[in-house]
Amino acid sequence: MLLYFKPGACSLSARIILNELDLSFESVKVDTEAGTTNDGADYRAINPKGYVPALEIEPGIVLTENPAILQYLADLRPHAGLAPAASTLDRIRLQEWLNFTSSELHKAFGPWFSGRALEKDEQSRAEINLVRRINDVENGLSDGRRFILGETPWMACRKPQSSRP
Repeated sequence: MLLYFKPGACSLSARIILNELDLSFESVKVDTEAGTTNDGADYRAINPKGYVPALEIEPGIVLTENPAILQYLADLRPHAGLAPAASTLDRIRLQEWLNFTSSELHKAFGPWFSGRALEKDEQSRAEINLVRRINDVENGLSDGRRFILGETPWMACRKPQSSRP
């Protein structure tokens, strides 16, 4: 597999999962501003959207979007317990949170990565939106669970250890 990434970007999550699952892969650094890979290739020929991550799973077959990539990787090693089984409510909850994280929560941090200082009004609006999204996460944890999908750091889908009397 070939992971197209940008340092400091969300492609780090795919890189973490690839390593956690001990999957063999190579990495290609991408300059999304220039639209090129580190060897000068046209990145838009690989991912027309122009951003990372992209995961080439075999020649000519490229996955994009973190939620899709992360679930694909988790499904390669189901015994690792990184994702609930397909077609279960737990899997739908995983998809729900992955999509929220990659869209709304991620977007809320965007203003601080614009490469320029925010004007006072702009910063105020951005802070209000970020607090709103962080509150969404806090509300998701309001029932006392430690992690968004349950009690384990990886996912709620890991089978709990049976306790012997």
